Amino acid sequence: MAKVLLQISYDIDPAKREQYLALVTEMKAHFNQVRKKNYSVYEAKKNSFVEQFACASMAEYDALEDDLDEKSEELVNRLEGILKEGKAKYTTLAEID
Repeated sequence: MAKVLLQISYDIDPAKREQYLALVTEMKAHFNQVRKKNYSVYEAKKNSFVEQFACASMAEYDALEDDLDEKSEELVNRLEGILKEGKAKYTTLAEID
């Protein structure tokens, strides 16, 4: 079964960096421990980040958005208020078998 990666890249408002880092701690705990997702966050350069969900299958990937609980939606909404210009880039990578 081919693995699928979802990467979400964005810049944050530098004035909200500490708020963002606190939010990332919450997001990692929620998505990894509560939602049992393989979720990581990386800093590409100062105030530029990439979130990554590693899914074991296309079915798991397809269920990511449909499977959001109330806390997940709240975390995502808070993140949107921190993004620079409110923009994010989504990249989906499917493993070659």
